Amino acid sequence: MSRLPEEEHPNKAFGWAARDTSGVLSPFKFSRRATGEKDVAFKVLYCGICHSDLHMVKNEWGVSIYPLVPGHEIVGEVTEVGSKVQKFKVGDRVGVGCMVGSCHSCDSCTNNLENYCPKMILTYGAKYYDGTITYGGYSDTMVADEHFIVRIPENLPLDAAAPLLCAGITVYSPLKYYGLDKPGLHVGVVGLGGLGHMAVKFAKAMGAKVTVISTSPNKKKEALENLGADSFLVSKDQDQIQAAMDTLDGIIDTVSAQHPILPLLGMLKTNGKLVLVGAPEKPLELPAFPLLGKRRLVAGSMIGGMKETQEMIDFAAKHNIKPDIEVIAMDYVNTAMDRLLKADVKYRFVIDIGNTLKPTP
Repeated sequence: MSRLPEEEHPNKAFGWAARDTSGVLSPFKFSRRATGEKDVAFKVLYCGICHSDLHMVKNEWGVSIYPLVPGHEIVGEVTEVGSKVQKFKVGDRVGVGCMVGSCHSCDSCTNNLENYCPKMILTYGAKYYDGTITYGGYSDTMVADEHFIVRIPENLPLDAAAPLLCAGITVYSPLKYYGLDKPGLHVGVVGLGGLGHMAVKFAKAMGAKVTVISTSPNKKKEALENLGADSFLVSKDQDQIQAAMDTLDGIIDTVSAQHPILPLLGMLKTNGKLVLVGAPEKPLELPAFPLLGKRRLVAGSMIGGMKETQEMIDFAAKHNIKPDIEVIAMDYVNTAMDRLLKADVKYRFVIDIGNTLKPTP
């Protein structure tokens, strides 16, 4: 594919960006790189809002680069492919998740774990190979190396597919890696938000018995009736905690606020695994005896590699697993961020980019 150098032929793009730590998003014009020989360019149709977008727009992790275009749950339709692209063609339904680059040569990369590559490049707010800053999916177009593009199966609605690219893979990967995907196992899910509700759905589809562990008694009906969990436990209720001691094979802990993990450890059977996928800002208190006495494991997990992300999307399509979403217009995004801060969403906002992102004159 022949093309002019980028500075002579920039791919004009339009999106919404945060300009400073206020985190307020507003319309923003910028350029995507021209489609390289291994690149796939696509029209963005939907983009999910992840809790990390909220942290990043306000620079709460101290790594944000402004102007910042968030969004790493991006889906759409291919508009152009580079001359050496083999897996995708114009018109394909595709997505990009949390990363757009890695070194391709370290141990992690050679084992399809690009997400643990020390040189992994995030989809937005990171420095790309050419020195430019990456921009995310709150925008009309996306360009990425085909290695980091996921195919979206035809039977999976695009709006529902978007959150799978972050929330979905974040819970699917630890369920698989830590052996909690075997039918008949009893799995606990802590927290019933964007990640937690996906963990319930995936664990159930894998054949597990699922107990939701929450501080909110009012989520019981939702967990049991709408999400299909088998039981519900209020983590502040000592009687319920006591009754659940030594009953769980594993726990996926999705909570990113400070919370005690001692009661969770007590619920694990011998050889049980507590896997953290949330990221509390302060260190958690970890007592040794509950680990030693039952050979229990405390572990972590972060998204997944590209091979596993495709596997997760295909599994979701096969088992009709879809996140519960609220589709919003682009100009509602600041209100959505405020609501997300208050956990006022069931369970993931998805921006309808294709129909509501309008370039300003």
